[in-house]
Amino acid sequence: MGPPYGSRSPRPRRRALTYARWVSRSPLPPADPAVVVTRVLAWYAENARDLPWRRPDCSPWGVMVSEFMLQQTPVARVLDPWRAWMGRWPQPAALAAEPSGEAIRMWGRLGYPRRALRLHAAARAIVESHAGAVPHTETALRALPGVGEYTAAAVAAFAYGQRTVVVDTNVRRLLARLVDGTPQAPPHPRAAERSLAAAHVPEDPQRAADWAVASMELGALVCTARSPRCEACPLADLCGWRHAGHPEGTYVSRTQTYEGTDRQCRGALLALLRDVPGPVATDQLQREWPDHRARDPDQFARALAGLARDGLIAPVGGGHWTLPTA
Repeated sequence: MGPPYGSRSPRPRRRALTYARWVSRSPLPPADPAVVVTRVLAWYAENARDLPWRRPDCSPWGVMVSEFMLQQTPVARVLDPWRAWMGRWPQPAALAAEPSGEAIRMWGRLGYPRRALRLHAAARAIVESHAGAVPHTETALRALPGVGEYTAAAVAAFAYGQRTVVVDTNVRRLLARLVDGTPQAPPHPRAAERSLAAAHVPEDPQRAADWAVASMELGALVCTARSPRCEACPLADLCGWRHAGHPEGTYVSRTQTYEGTDRQCRGALLALLRDVPGPVATDQLQREWPDHRARDPDQFARALAGLARDGLIAPVGGGHWTLPTA
């Protein structure tokens, strides 16, 4: 049988962008990764924020909780909820013994509350499959509910001092500017980015873990998405983006609106259920989101159904709702 779409030949597959081809496009000769690591670690030693989950006495569970909370959430908003969470549930078994609704209640206004459900499910999996101890290996961590590639690598590095490739948004942006001379990384991670990141990871496990947190910190505090402080960067003279004159990006960042959205409606309904100890009637929830605030008349029903579908609320009969009790 011939090629599809008539007589046209199949389009040739594009060659993957390898690390070697990536660095060849930089406006500067690629910096020695060992030099980059040494400079960033020295900067971190002087400028690191004192965060409770980075302290030597923090448990692996504390590190894991922080990584769940920090997903799409600034550090300043996480500090108090993390302390409250660890005060109530200092080990996975303590959380696993309670209903998932209590995890949602304690999550408060951190946003994206399904993270609370996943963390609760992960705690139960840790108890059932790992005798209550956060597993050491990336493979075992990846098998836990809600734990993806980044979180597994971060917990293995920060909790156990293992050599992993930890790549978050800050690291992607830092390396894109340093090596590729572009202001930000592509919207979706590429294989070449992981190759680039892996090339900067030291062989020594503890030094690798230190590099992981230090590079993230440099991206968060200095090499920021907006208004980067290049004058304070230890890599300024090596930076391809700075050398190229800080060219504008080709990827447009879309800021999501919040006011009047389904997400805001869901948040308002869930906030009421968190604050009330018992079941809440549908009409009481409706008053929390009156029709004049909604963009369409079906928004309340859609938000309520979505919360139930996601397991964040549960019906209890008689037109009442509550947080999950299982």
